[in-house]
Amino acid sequence: MRTLWKKWCFCLIAIAAALFIYTGTASAHVTVIPGESTPGAWETYTMKVPVEKNANTVKVALKVPEGVEVMSYQPVPGWDVTQTKDGSGKTTTITWTANGAGIAAGQFQQFSFVGKNPDKETEAAWDAFQYYKDGSIVEWTGEEGSDAPHSITKITASTDNQPEGQTHGDQANTDKRTETKTDSEESGFNTIVLPISIIALVVSILALVISFRRK
Repeated sequence: MRTLWKKWCFCLIAIAAALFIYTGTASAHVTVIPGESTPGAWETYTMKVPVEKNANTVKVALKVPEGVEVMSYQPVPGWDVTQTKDGSGKTTTITWTANGAGIAAGQFQQFSFVGKNPDKETEAAWDAFQYYKDGSIVEWTGEEGSDAPHSITKITASTDNQPEGQTHGDQANTDKRTETKTDSEESGFNTIVLPISIIALVVSILALVISFRRK
């Protein structure tokens, strides 16, 4: 009976630890918004780069999905931008390199650019490569549900992201609302999971202490 009780205690501790780890990484992905846009639209995209390690991010490279044409980018103080282009002159990769300290642990940075969407409905996959000062690289190129998923923008005519006649100023407001909604959903999810993980950890520790006292 005592052996079974100890096993349950260790299981609870493992679950609590996993919850803590998940809450720390659930919102740490490199993301590109908006998640939906219309075919042929001139879209303002924003890449959000959080730091999930105890080391500064000093460079970020973003591969441009096939069919998307990058037209311009917004300069960010402290960062240099280079564009890799193919034989036709189209940008295939945008790279932001810090000329200072970069993005510190617990911080994030946003990089915006304007691109023209493909004329047909599709899914634009944004593969990103995050370079840390310690020499490590995180490749955000996996499918949804993987440890390092890439962002997906659905190019669909049914989206309400940019109604006909919407101006670039209106689009900027739409992007801001999309970003705020995403951050709110992440915050709300973590608000639920974190207390649960704390309770699970406390209960598991108490159970473990009781089990040892029963010896």
